[in-house]
Amino acid sequence: MQSPSAASVEVGLFPKPRSKLSEPSHPHPGTARQIPEMRPSLLLSRHTPTLLRQQQQNVSRGVFGCAVAAREQTHHPHRQQLQLQLQSLAKQHHAACSSRLFSSTAAASTTSSSSTSSVNADEISHFSALASSWWDPHGPSRPLHLMNPLRHDFIADCLASSPETATPSPAAGAQTRGLRYLDVGCGGGIFAESAARRPGTHSVTAIDPSATILGVARQHARRDPTLATGTRAEPKLQYLNASIETLPLPAAPEPLFDVVTLFEVVEHVDRPAAFLDACGRFVRPGGWLVLSTIARTWTSWLTTNVLAEDILRVVPRGTHDWRKYINADELRAHFEDGAVDGGDRRRAAEWAAERPAVMGVVYVPGLGWKKVAGSEKLGNYFFAVQKRDVARDR
Repeated sequence: MQSPSAASVEVGLFPKPRSKLSEPSHPHPGTARQIPEMRPSLLLSRHTPTLLRQQQQNVSRGVFGCAVAAREQTHHPHRQQLQLQLQSLAKQHHAACSSRLFSSTAAASTTSSSSTSSVNADEISHFSALASSWWDPHGPSRPLHLMNPLRHDFIADCLASSPETATPSPAAGAQTRGLRYLDVGCGGGIFAESAARRPGTHSVTAIDPSATILGVARQHARRDPTLATGTRAEPKLQYLNASIETLPLPAAPEPLFDVVTLFEVVEHVDRPAAFLDACGRFVRPGGWLVLSTIARTWTSWLTTNVLAEDILRVVPRGTHDWRKYINADELRAHFEDGAVDGGDRRRAAEWAAERPAVMGVVYVPGLGWKKVAGSEKLGNYFFAVQKRDVARDR
């Protein structure tokens, strides 16, 4: 709730008496007209997303309506029944908002490569322009470099939490070695390279729809000869210019992937629900779908759009679109019961969404990213869900 500035209060609810000496009603001819100074409250309102203002108004109306209803309930013969009806309406409203925001963000984008693709041409153009600075640890991609250690920590926690992933896919060698990764939206390869170097990795397949960024990724990978190991059929690290919709599934008996990662990707695609389903097809039974994204809150808008882009210029303007952020409870609902995008109940049988792994992180200037419990409801967070191994459970 934005607080009105002194100027806005002065001209709004409490008008200041005008002085005839200081402010003549008929200025002399030729006197330059003074341009009124823009008030901070108006500036904030102009840059506030329309959806945020609507949500703020809805919350205010909802609180007022509940107060009136509570006052009337003292004289209502069916007080408990009315409370249940109000709670039901609130849940329906929340589900409707989540469905619109989660499954229809393509409408907010400018261009899409096709009606079935999650790739947004504007997003590709924006990040392709940053390709040359991708591996500069002090450049626009600095937040990604600083976040990379937490990515590995989060994946390690997910694997350690389930005994079935301690023994990876049939392509593995030793019991705790041989994980096969698919990195979707790999960009310049910050995570893909580091994952390929880890001793517990069998191979990393990294895909991105931007040929420009992949050129930077391949060029940087050539500096490390160890990344060129593996077999011709499955090298240690391979980059593919593809989207998840155009990537063919591995032919049997080739195994699927133990870990499919989507780091800072979901908030940049169209049709996120379909995108997640497409990524999920590549996760083997018992494997993990791991992602990081940003919650859609007032705090995230202030930190990513206003502070990071407009004030501190930590990242280039236009990097974030607040309307495309996704909350952790929306992700869980998507995998748990499909309530977010129309009710595809098959996901509940496929994913163990009743126990997703969630970790909130906060960027601390000078210290980097830090784990902060509960911060997933405010801004950046990691989310992971495991695919059920139906054959093992039988």
